[in-house]
Amino acid sequence: MLTRLQERLESTARYLWLALLLVFVLTPFLVTLLASLTPDKAIVSQPARWFTSGFNIDNYIYILTGKLPAQYEVEAGQRTMSMVSQEIRFLPTAMLHSVIVAFLVMIFDLLLAAPAAYALVKMRIGGKGIVLNFILGTRLIPLVAVAIPYYELMQMFRLTNTLTSLVIMYVGLTLPFVILILCVAFRQIDRSIEEAAQVDGLNPLQILVRIVVPVAAPSIVGAGLFAFMLSYCEFLFGLLLATNQSVRTMPVTMASVSVNPDVSLGLTCAGIILGVLPALIVIVPVWRYMIRGLAEGSSK
Repeated sequence: MLTRLQERLESTARYLWLALLLVFVLTPFLVTLLASLTPDKAIVSQPARWFTSGFNIDNYIYILTGKLPAQYEVEAGQRTMSMVSQEIRFLPTAMLHSVIVAFLVMIFDLLLAAPAAYALVKMRIGGKGIVLNFILGTRLIPLVAVAIPYYELMQMFRLTNTLTSLVIMYVGLTLPFVILILCVAFRQIDRSIEEAAQVDGLNPLQILVRIVVPVAAPSIVGAGLFAFMLSYCEFLFGLLLATNQSVRTMPVTMASVSVNPDVSLGLTCAGIILGVLPALIVIVPVWRYMIRGLAEGSSK
């Protein structure tokens, strides 16, 4: 009886803790979403009138189409909207740049990381432990410490203000993580499956493509999506290497909007919601494929 009561109390405490954690994580996003749908006057009034002024999607329409919300047309003589308007209107293009760069980084990461992880885990190579430690150790260096040398390197090859420079940099930043994830996934694959494939006459490349990749597909997809998220949200090198508005990425564009002295809170929040949507869409498959894949890879 006492044991059962103790188990119920522990279960209740666990769910309460998860509920508090969920509230802590979701509250900023929900407040931002609410602010993006609420007129600025209602937000900044004392007290704030969150639910009494109605909701509208004018901020989203303006960002996507350029149609100025009615509240700003009325206030045009009292506040300067041109600077905010021009910057926030670049957000859809900046999001497209971020998606393109992140997608290319994901593809290149998987093409490079899968053979590297297979060689490090399954093949007899001298010093592969040192190689793996070196690859992972490169990510221990603070990015700020290498930002200027990398910038000068890209400038020397005349790649600044191009999406190519961002793809190169982000592949270098995310590749160690992808290799580590795939090493863990490939290590869980039963060795007897590969030995049977070798008996059938398959070479290492064929084993990787026809045996290892299908078995570890969940982890591979999850690792690729993880690289996508890291690349999509990266700010420092996006700021250094893409100073021209024509190649700016989403984080850099949103940063320029947020520091504007006349920034509209509603427009800024709407831009934040639009900017994080691709990352939010990716979160579910990352959890599903990578976490479950690491646990189920060997059984498959």
